[in-house]
Amino acid sequence: MCKKRMYPCLRGKSLLSLLLTFSVLFSALFVSAVPVSALSAEEITAPSAILIEPTTKKILFEKNSHEVRPCASITKVMTLILVFEAIEEGKIDYDDVVTASAHAASMGGSDIWLEEGETMTVHEMIKAVVVASANDAAVALAEFICGTEDEFVSRMNERASELGMNETVFKNCNGLDEEGHVTSSYDVAMMSAELIKHEKIFEYSSIWIDYLRGGETQIVNTNKLLKTYSGITGLKTGTTGQAGSCMSATAEREGLSLVAVVLGCDTGTSRFSDAATLLDYGFANYRVEKLTLPQDCLKPIPVKGGMQSEVSVACTPSENILLPKVTSSSVESEFTVTEELTAPVEVGEVVGKLTYTFDGATVDEFPIVTSTASEAMSFGSVYALLWKKLFSL
Repeated sequence: MCKKRMYPCLRGKSLLSLLLTFSVLFSALFVSAVPVSALSAEEITAPSAILIEPTTKKILFEKNSHEVRPCASITKVMTLILVFEAIEEGKIDYDDVVTASAHAASMGGSDIWLEEGETMTVHEMIKAVVVASANDAAVALAEFICGTEDEFVSRMNERASELGMNETVFKNCNGLDEEGHVTSSYDVAMMSAELIKHEKIFEYSSIWIDYLRGGETQIVNTNKLLKTYSGITGLKTGTTGQAGSCMSATAEREGLSLVAVVLGCDTGTSRFSDAATLLDYGFANYRVEKLTLPQDCLKPIPVKGGMQSEVSVACTPSENILLPKVTSSSVESEFTVTEELTAPVEVGEVVGKLTYTFDGATVDEFPIVTSTASEAMSFGSVYALLWKKLFSL
Protein backbone atom coordinates (compact mmCIF):
# COMPACT_ATOMS: atom_id res chain seq x y z
CA MET A 1 0.00 0.00 0.00
CA CYS A 2 1.23 3.48 -0.82
CA LYS A 3 2.27 5.49 2.21
CA LYS A 4 0.93 9.01 2.65
CA ARG A 5 3.63 11.64 2.14
CA MET A 6 3.94 15.46 2.00
CA TYR A 7 4.53 15.61 -1.75
CA PRO A 8 2.96 13.89 -4.74
CA CYS A 9 4.87 10.60 -5.17
CA LEU A 10 2.78 7.55 -6.03
CA ARG A 11 3.45 3.87 -6.47
CA GLY A 12 1.70 2.69 -9.62
CA LYS A 13 1.22 4.52 -12.88
CA SER A 14 -1.86 6.60 -12.03
CA LEU A 15 -1.25 10.18 -13.13
CA LEU A 16 -4.01 11.64 -10.96
CA SER A 17 -4.57 13.87 -13.95
CA LEU A 18 -7.60 15.69 -12.55
CA LEU A 19 -5.86 16.59 -9.30
CA LEU A 20 -2.68 17.70 -11.05
CA THR A 21 -4.60 19.80 -13.55
CA PHE A 22 -6.55 21.45 -10.73
CA SER A 23 -3.28 22.16 -8.88
CA VAL A 24 -1.72 23.83 -11.91
CA LEU A 25 -4.82 25.89 -12.69
CA PHE A 26 -5.15 26.93 -9.05
CA SER A 27 -1.54 28.06 -8.96
CA ALA A 28 -1.94 29.93 -12.23
CA LEU A 29 -4.66 32.08 -10.67
CA PHE A 30 -2.10 33.47 -8.25
CA VAL A 31 1.08 33.46 -10.36
CA SER A 32 1.01 36.11 -13.06
CA ALA A 33 3.72 37.60 -15.20
CA VAL A 34 2.80 41.28 -15.17
CA PRO A 35 5.79 43.56 -15.77
CA VAL A 36 6.45 46.11 -13.05
CA SER A 37 8.78 49.10 -13.01
CA ALA A 38 9.19 49.27 -9.24
CA LEU A 39 8.85 46.83 -6.37
CA SER A 40 8.34 47.57 -2.69
CA ALA A 41 9.01 45.26 0.24
CA GLU A 42 5.30 45.27 1.06
CA GLU A 43 4.49 43.60 -2.26
CA ILE A 44 6.47 40.51 -1.22
CA THR A 45 4.65 38.55 1.48
CA ALA A 46 7.73 36.50 2.39
CA PRO A 47 9.54 37.84 5.49
CA SER A 48 12.88 37.33 3.72
CA ALA A 49 13.57 37.54 -0.03
CA ILE A 50 16.18 38.43 -2.61
CA LEU A 51 16.60 38.67 -6.39
CA ILE A 52 20.02 38.45 -8.03
CA GLU A 53 21.65 38.08 -11.41
CA PRO A 54 23.70 34.92 -10.83
CA THR A 55 26.78 35.68 -12.97
CA THR A 56 27.58 39.07 -11.49
CA LYS A 57 25.87 38.32 -8.13
CA LYS A 58 24.32 41.79 -8.45
CA ILE A 59 21.41 42.25 -6.06
CA LEU A 60 18.32 43.62 -7.84
CA PHE A 61 15.95 43.46 -4.87
CA GLU A 62 16.20 42.39 -1.24
CA LYS A 63 14.02 42.23 1.82
CA ASN A 64 15.66 41.15 5.09
CA SER A 65 18.02 39.11 2.94
CA HIS A 66 20.49 38.51 5.79
CA GLU A 67 17.88 37.43 8.31
CA VAL A 68 18.84 34.01 9.67
CA ARG A 69 16.10 31.44 9.11
CA PRO A 70 15.55 27.73 8.38
CA CYS A 71 15.08 26.94 4.69
CA ALA A 72 13.69 23.37 4.65
CA SER A 73 14.51 21.37 1.50
CA ILE A 74 16.29 24.26 -0.20
CA THR A 75 19.15 22.77 1.83
CA LYS A 76 19.38 20.22 -0.98
CA VAL A 77 20.82 22.91 -3.27
CA MET A 78 24.10 22.53 -1.39
CA THR A 79 23.73 18.75 -1.39
CA LEU A 80 23.40 18.85 -5.18
CA ILE A 81 26.41 21.15 -5.54
CA LEU A 82 28.56 18.53 -3.84
CA VAL A 83 27.01 15.72 -5.91
CA PHE A 84 27.70 17.45 -9.23
CA GLU A 85 31.20 18.42 -8.13
CA ALA A 86 31.91 14.80 -7.19
CA ILE A 87 30.73 13.71 -10.64
CA GLU A 88 32.83 16.30 -12.46
CA GLU A 89 35.88 15.38 -10.38
CA GLY A 90 35.44 11.72 -11.36
CA LYS A 91 34.75 10.51 -7.82
CA ILE A 92 31.35 9.12 -8.79
CA ASP A 93 29.43 8.55 -12.02
CA TYR A 94 25.77 8.83 -13.04
CA ASP A 95 25.63 5.07 -13.62
CA ASP A 96 27.12 4.14 -10.24
CA VAL A 97 24.79 2.08 -8.06
CA VAL A 98 23.86 3.51 -4.65
CA THR A 99 22.65 1.23 -1.87
CA ALA A 100 20.29 2.72 0.70
CA SER A 101 21.37 2.33 4.30
CA ALA A 102 19.04 1.91 7.26
CA HIS A 103 19.73 5.54 8.15
CA ALA A 104 18.77 6.77 4.69
CA ALA A 105 15.64 4.64 4.66
CA SER A 106 14.56 6.05 8.03
CA MET A 107 14.06 9.61 6.76
CA GLY A 108 10.59 11.06 7.08
CA GLY A 109 8.82 13.87 5.25
CA SER A 110 9.08 13.85 1.48
CA ASP A 111 10.72 10.66 0.27
CA ILE A 112 10.59 7.85 -2.27
CA TRP A 113 10.26 5.16 0.41
CA LEU A 114 13.69 3.64 0.02
CA GLU A 115 14.06 0.30 1.76
CA GLU A 116 17.29 -0.65 3.49
CA GLY A 117 19.49 -2.40 0.91
CA GLU A 118 17.50 -1.06 -2.06
CA THR A 119 19.64 0.15 -4.96
CA MET A 120 19.30 2.93 -7.49
CA THR A 121 21.76 4.68 -9.78
CA VAL A 122 23.22 8.08 -8.98
CA HIS A 123 21.14 9.44 -11.87
CA GLU A 124 17.92 8.08 -10.35
CA MET A 125 18.81 9.38 -6.90
CA ILE A 126 19.50 12.89 -8.27
CA LYS A 127 16.17 12.81 -10.08
CA ALA A 128 14.41 11.85 -6.85
CA VAL A 129 16.10 14.68 -4.96
CA VAL A 130 15.43 17.38 -7.56
CA VAL A 131 11.95 16.41 -8.71
CA ALA A 132 10.38 14.84 -5.61
CA SER A 133 12.60 16.51 -2.97
CA ALA A 134 13.31 13.05 -1.57
CA ASN A 135 14.97 13.23 1.84
CA ASP A 136 15.96 9.56 1.80
CA ALA A 137 17.63 9.86 -1.62
CA ALA A 138 19.58 12.92 -0.43
CA VAL A 139 21.00 10.98 2.52
CA ALA A 140 21.80 7.97 0.32
CA LEU A 141 23.82 10.21 -2.04
CA ALA A 142 25.56 11.90 0.89
CA GLU A 143 26.64 8.54 2.33
CA PHE A 144 27.73 7.31 -1.09
CA ILE A 145 30.06 10.28 -1.54
CA CYS A 146 31.46 10.73 1.98
CA GLY A 147 30.70 7.48 3.82
CA THR A 148 28.43 9.08 6.41
CA GLU A 149 25.93 11.90 6.41
CA ASP A 150 27.91 13.65 9.17
CA GLU A 151 31.04 13.74 7.02
CA PHE A 152 29.01 15.02 4.08
CA VAL A 153 27.41 17.75 6.21
CA SER A 154 30.87 18.80 7.37
CA ARG A 155 31.84 19.26 3.72
CA MET A 156 28.59 21.18 3.11
CA ASN A 157 29.58 23.68 5.78
CA GLU A 158 33.10 23.97 4.37
CA ARG A 159 31.69 24.66 0.92
CA ALA A 160 29.28 27.21 2.33
CA SER A 161 32.22 29.04 3.92
CA GLU A 162 34.08 28.98 0.59
CA LEU A 163 31.06 30.59 -1.09
CA GLY A 164 30.87 33.35 1.53
CA MET A 165 27.67 32.01 3.08
CA ASN A 166 28.37 33.51 6.49
CA GLU A 167 24.84 33.09 7.88
CA THR A 168 24.56 29.38 7.11
CA VAL A 169 24.99 26.34 9.35
CA PHE A 170 23.95 22.94 8.03
CA LYS A 171 23.04 20.14 10.43
CA ASN A 172 21.74 17.66 7.82
CA CYS A 173 21.74 17.23 4.05
CA ASN A 174 18.01 17.34 3.38
CA GLY A 175 16.58 20.26 5.34
CA LEU A 176 14.43 18.47 7.91
CA ASP A 177 13.85 20.74 10.91
CA GLU A 178 16.78 20.56 13.32
CA GLU A 179 17.93 23.04 15.96
CA GLY A 180 20.62 25.33 14.57
CA HIS A 181 20.08 24.35 10.92
CA VAL A 182 19.82 27.86 9.43
CA THR A 183 20.67 30.08 6.48
CA SER A 184 19.50 33.34 4.86
CA SER A 185 17.90 34.23 1.55
CA TYR A 186 21.18 35.90 0.54
CA ASP A 187 23.14 32.71 1.23
CA VAL A 188 20.55 30.61 -0.61
CA ALA A 189 20.92 32.89 -3.63
CA MET A 190 24.71 32.47 -3.54
CA MET A 191 24.56 28.68 -3.45
CA SER A 192 21.81 28.61 -6.09
CA ALA A 193 24.05 30.68 -8.38
CA GLU A 194 26.81 28.15 -7.77
CA LEU A 195 24.60 25.14 -8.49
CA ILE A 196 23.36 26.43 -11.85
CA LYS A 197 26.95 26.66 -13.06
CA HIS A 198 26.43 22.91 -13.46
CA GLU A 199 24.03 23.14 -16.40
CA LYS A 200 23.16 19.45 -16.07
CA ILE A 201 20.92 20.45 -13.16
CA PHE A 202 18.41 21.94 -15.60
CA GLU A 203 17.84 18.52 -17.18
CA TYR A 204 16.47 17.44 -13.80
CA SER A 205 14.82 20.64 -12.57
CA SER A 206 12.75 20.93 -15.78
CA ILE A 207 11.11 17.51 -15.30
CA TRP A 208 7.41 17.74 -14.46
CA ILE A 209 6.45 14.07 -14.11
CA ASP A 210 8.72 11.03 -14.23
CA TYR A 211 9.06 7.51 -12.84
CA LEU A 212 11.42 5.40 -10.76
CA ARG A 213 11.65 1.65 -10.12
CA GLY A 214 10.94 0.81 -13.72
CA GLY A 215 7.74 2.82 -13.78
CA GLU A 216 6.34 1.66 -10.45
CA THR A 217 6.89 4.96 -8.62
CA GLN A 218 5.64 8.22 -10.04
CA ILE A 219 7.31 11.49 -9.03
CA VAL A 220 5.87 14.96 -9.66
CA ASN A 221 7.89 18.15 -9.44
CA THR A 222 7.22 20.27 -6.36
CA ASN A 223 7.95 23.43 -8.42
CA LYS A 224 4.56 24.43 -9.81
CA LEU A 225 6.08 27.41 -11.65
CA LEU A 226 7.17 24.91 -14.28
CA LYS A 227 3.59 25.00 -15.51
CA THR A 228 2.79 28.67 -14.97
CA TYR A 229 5.86 30.87 -15.50
CA SER A 230 7.50 31.62 -18.84
CA GLY A 231 11.24 30.98 -18.79
CA ILE A 232 11.36 29.07 -15.51
CA THR A 233 14.31 26.66 -15.31
CA GLY A 234 14.23 25.48 -11.68
CA LEU A 235 15.25 25.23 -8.94
CA LYS A 236 14.14 24.00 -5.47
CA THR A 237 11.20 24.26 -3.10
CA GLY A 238 11.00 23.46 0.61
CA THR A 239 8.35 23.28 3.31
CA THR A 240 8.57 22.41 7.00
CA GLY A 241 6.79 23.52 10.13
CA GLN A 242 9.66 25.74 11.25
CA ALA A 243 10.72 27.07 7.84
CA GLY A 244 7.30 27.67 6.31
CA SER A 245 7.08 27.58 2.51
CA CYS A 246 10.37 28.44 0.80
CA MET A 247 11.69 28.57 -2.74
CA SER A 248 14.72 29.29 -4.86
CA ALA A 249 13.44 29.97 -8.38
CA THR A 250 15.64 30.29 -11.47
CA ALA A 251 14.50 31.61 -14.84
CA GLU A 252 15.94 32.90 -18.10
CA ARG A 253 14.59 35.19 -20.82
CA GLU A 254 16.47 36.80 -23.72
CA GLY A 255 19.82 35.84 -22.28
CA LEU A 256 19.10 37.24 -18.80
CA SER A 257 19.26 34.71 -15.96
CA LEU A 258 17.76 35.46 -12.55
CA VAL A 259 17.60 33.78 -9.15
CA ALA A 260 14.70 34.66 -6.83
CA VAL A 261 14.64 33.36 -3.25
CA VAL A 262 11.76 33.59 -0.78
CA LEU A 263 11.86 32.16 2.74
CA GLY A 264 9.11 31.73 5.33
CA CYS A 265 5.96 32.18 3.24
CA ASP A 266 2.67 31.25 4.90
CA THR A 267 1.49 29.08 2.00
CA GLY A 268 2.79 27.36 -1.07
CA THR A 269 0.65 29.63 -3.21
CA SER A 270 2.22 32.80 -1.78
CA ARG A 271 5.65 31.22 -2.24
CA PHE A 272 5.08 30.82 -5.97
CA SER A 273 3.40 34.23 -6.28
CA ASP A 274 6.28 36.00 -4.50
CA ALA A 275 8.90 34.25 -6.63
CA ALA A 276 7.04 35.16 -9.82
CA THR A 277 6.71 38.78 -8.72
CA LEU A 278 10.45 39.02 -8.10
CA LEU A 279 11.27 37.47 -11.46
CA ASP A 280 8.77 39.77 -13.20
CA TYR A 281 10.52 42.76 -11.67
CA GLY A 282 13.91 41.59 -12.86
CA PHE A 283 12.85 40.84 -16.41
CA ALA A 284 10.88 44.10 -16.70
CA ASN A 285 13.74 46.31 -15.55
CA TYR A 286 17.05 44.71 -16.56
CA ARG A 287 18.84 43.38 -19.63
CA VAL A 288 22.24 41.95 -20.45
CA GLU A 289 24.65 43.21 -23.07
CA LYS A 290 27.56 41.22 -24.39
CA LEU A 291 30.98 42.76 -23.77
CA THR A 292 33.46 42.83 -26.65
CA LEU A 293 37.15 43.65 -26.71
CA PRO A 294 37.95 46.90 -28.56
CA GLN A 295 40.25 46.78 -31.57
CA ASP A 296 43.99 47.03 -30.86
CA CYS A 297 43.42 46.30 -27.18
CA LEU A 298 45.64 43.21 -27.33
CA LYS A 299 48.47 44.45 -29.58
CA PRO A 300 51.93 43.12 -28.53
CA ILE A 301 54.04 45.58 -26.53
CA PRO A 302 57.67 46.30 -27.54
CA VAL A 303 60.32 45.38 -24.96
CA LYS A 304 63.53 47.36 -24.53
CA GLY A 305 66.67 45.37 -23.69
CA GLY A 306 64.94 42.01 -23.81
CA MET A 307 65.77 38.66 -25.36
CA GLN A 308 62.30 38.88 -26.91
CA SER A 309 61.56 42.11 -28.74
CA GLU A 310 57.92 42.15 -27.68
CA VAL A 311 55.45 40.41 -25.35
CA SER A 312 51.84 39.41 -25.88
CA VAL A 313 49.06 40.68 -23.64
CA ALA A 314 45.68 39.34 -22.52
CA CYS A 315 42.47 40.63 -20.99
CA THR A 316 39.46 38.57 -19.92
CA PRO A 317 36.36 40.70 -19.33
CA SER A 318 33.07 39.23 -18.23
CA GLU A 319 31.01 37.81 -21.07
CA ASN A 320 27.93 39.91 -20.27
CA ILE A 321 27.09 42.97 -18.23
CA LEU A 322 23.82 43.76 -16.47
CA LEU A 323 22.14 47.02 -17.48
CA PRO A 324 18.88 48.84 -16.74
CA LYS A 325 16.21 48.31 -19.36
CA VAL A 326 14.87 51.86 -19.30
CA THR A 327 17.49 53.19 -21.71
CA SER A 328 18.69 52.08 -25.12
CA SER A 329 22.22 53.37 -24.47
CA SER A 330 25.03 50.94 -25.15
CA VAL A 331 28.16 50.13 -23.21
CA GLU A 332 31.26 51.99 -24.38
CA SER A 333 34.84 50.86 -23.86
CA GLU A 334 38.24 52.49 -23.61
CA PHE A 335 41.66 51.18 -22.69
CA THR A 336 45.13 52.36 -21.72
CA VAL A 337 48.25 50.25 -22.31
CA THR A 338 51.94 50.87 -21.64
CA GLU A 339 53.63 51.79 -24.92
CA GLU A 340 56.98 50.12 -24.15
CA LEU A 341 58.37 47.83 -21.45
CA THR A 342 61.89 47.34 -20.15
CA ALA A 343 63.19 43.81 -19.64
CA PRO A 344 62.89 41.67 -17.68
CA VAL A 345 59.15 41.21 -18.14
CA GLU A 346 57.27 38.43 -16.33
CA VAL A 347 53.99 36.76 -17.29
CA GLY A 348 51.05 38.36 -15.52
CA GLU A 349 52.41 41.88 -15.15
CA VAL A 350 49.66 44.50 -15.29
CA VAL A 351 50.38 46.77 -18.25
CA GLY A 352 47.04 48.45 -18.80
CA LYS A 353 43.35 48.69 -18.02
CA LEU A 354 40.15 48.12 -19.99
CA THR A 355 37.20 50.23 -18.80
CA TYR A 356 33.53 49.87 -19.72
CA THR A 357 31.19 52.82 -19.20
CA PHE A 358 27.44 53.25 -19.45
CA ASP A 359 25.82 56.69 -19.65
CA GLY A 360 29.13 58.19 -18.62
CA ALA A 361 29.56 56.06 -15.50
CA THR A 362 32.10 53.26 -15.08
CA VAL A 363 30.37 49.90 -14.85
CA ASP A 364 33.39 47.57 -14.85
CA GLU A 365 37.17 47.52 -15.22
CA PHE A 366 39.55 44.72 -16.17
CA PRO A 367 43.37 44.58 -16.09
CA ILE A 368 45.42 44.04 -19.23
CA VAL A 369 48.33 41.74 -18.38
CA THR A 370 51.32 40.22 -20.12
CA SER A 371 50.77 36.67 -21.34
CA THR A 372 54.40 36.02 -22.41
CA ALA A 373 57.75 36.95 -20.81
CA SER A 374 60.96 38.55 -21.99
CA GLU A 375 64.27 37.85 -20.25
CA ALA A 376 66.70 40.74 -19.87
CA MET A 377 69.50 40.68 -22.43
CA SER A 378 72.89 39.70 -20.97
CA PHE A 379 76.19 38.27 -22.24
CA GLY A 380 75.27 34.82 -20.97
CA SER A 381 71.79 34.81 -22.47
CA VAL A 382 73.04 36.10 -25.82
CA TYR A 383 75.84 33.50 -25.84
CA ALA A 384 73.36 30.70 -25.07
CA LEU A 385 71.07 31.90 -27.86
CA LEU A 386 73.93 31.92 -30.34
CA TRP A 387 74.92 28.36 -29.44
CA LYS A 388 71.28 27.26 -29.75
CA LYS A 389 70.99 28.78 -33.23
CA LEU A 390 74.36 27.31 -34.22
CA PHE A 391 73.37 23.76 -33.32
CA SER A 392 70.02 24.14 -35.05
CA LEU A 393 71.70 24.74 -38.41
